[in-house]
Amino acid sequence: MRIFIIINFIVVALISRLIYGQSLSNITYAPNTNIDIGTGADVCADAIIINGTFSGGGTICQGPLPVVISSFTSSVNKNNIRLEWTSEYEVNNSGFRIERKNIKENLWKEIWFVAGHGTTNEPHSYSFEDKKLQVSTYKYRLKQIDYNGSYEYFDLPNDVLVSPPHEFRISQNYPNPSNPKCKIDFEIPIDGKVSIKLYDILGRDVYSIVNETKEAGYYTAVFDANLASGVYFYRIIVESEQKFSKTLKMILVK
Repeated sequence: MRIFIIINFIVVALISRLIYGQSLSNITYAPNTNIDIGTGADVCADAIIINGTFSGGGTICQGPLPVVISSFTSSVNKNNIRLEWTSEYEVNNSGFRIERKNIKENLWKEIWFVAGHGTTNEPHSYSFEDKKLQVSTYKYRLKQIDYNGSYEYFDLPNDVLVSPPHEFRISQNYPNPSNPKCKIDFEIPIDGKVSIKLYDILGRDVYSIVNETKEAGYYTAVFDANLASGVYFYRIIVESEQKFSKTLKMILVK
């Protein structure tokens, strides 16, 4: 939130506000209140009465917050997560930095920026798709930034789970024909030893693309080798509780 306060005081009346569909009331701080607002943060309300001292590089603003978010939702398609949010109105809005946290790492990372609409009284819808994620649980938040550098966080109210795939799959290499670098997507529903090898037209093993144990999940292998132009075949073999094998054709052009 836009509030960053060292609390060594009694708050008589707090902000009456929901994260979405926000409403603001009055704020009154008790005598001897010591408010320290960090740089880039704001304390906002319709009316604020401070019976103490105010310090820090942040600001106190009276009136509506610069940006009000009415909805912030997520949806999952395999290992792609789509975020959608709507602003009711915007004041001096530079845009939104999208931040993600993988609970395995427990570290927030900035992954994208979506430009805002400056100042507008009309609702605006935004979206972003976070693609090709590994199996895990993720948290998301928006860091809304004003043109003056002030910011406010909006947290996605739910965690987002990317589940393991339901079946084995390997894609056609892309691009195809390749010149010569290309990528191959594959999915494994259980942990296992994965081998992807390239064979020439005579069936000779000419290159190993993947040869390692993988956890259940979604992967992209990169092929980039100095081989002669021609037709090749690549085969995936997964050895685990279940065994999976499939062969596809690849064309290399130089």
